[in-house]
Amino acid sequence: MTGRPTLVVVSGPGGAGKTTLAHAIARAVGCPAICRDEIKEGMAHAAPEFVPGPGDELTTRTLPAFFGVLDLLVRAGVTTVAEAAFQDRVWRPHLEPLRGLARIRVVHCVVDADVALARMRQRWEENPVRRAHADAAALSPGHGSFERVSLDAPWIEVDTTDGYHPGLDDVVAFVNGRG
Repeated sequence: MTGRPTLVVVSGPGGAGKTTLAHAIARAVGCPAICRDEIKEGMAHAAPEFVPGPGDELTTRTLPAFFGVLDLLVRAGVTTVAEAAFQDRVWRPHLEPLRGLARIRVVHCVVDADVALARMRQRWEENPVRRAHADAAALSPGHGSFERVSLDAPWIEVDTTDGYHPGLDDVVAFVNGRG
């Protein structure tokens, strides 16, 4: 095998529709989606007394697990979609070592701040699994100060306020190197 896998980084602020888009991209491309929040939710499932908060133990443990899985998959030649609300200061130092192993594509999600807030409140109220996250703290202002991934890699911006703009077909074409 001579090709390199693609690592699709789906990033953006809370409530931007990253997880939904990441899974849609993964289905369309035919690869796994590794989502930071889903890893933490799995950890919380094994720790029923866990109480989330900024910098809590599971948040701290999630980071090396998330990037360890990405490293393992990329080294195995697996095209992978990686999704998290990490800002540049977290993404970039962990992605740099993977640059020689994978073609990195960045999908940056943007959304109207009011829509993001409504989405976060709705998922917090409707999905008990979301209680693994300190979403209440995430509901505070700061949406506009999100620091995008600044890695030297091709990127596309997707507005998720009302559907996907550009559309999913265009995003998949970008991921596959045709856009």
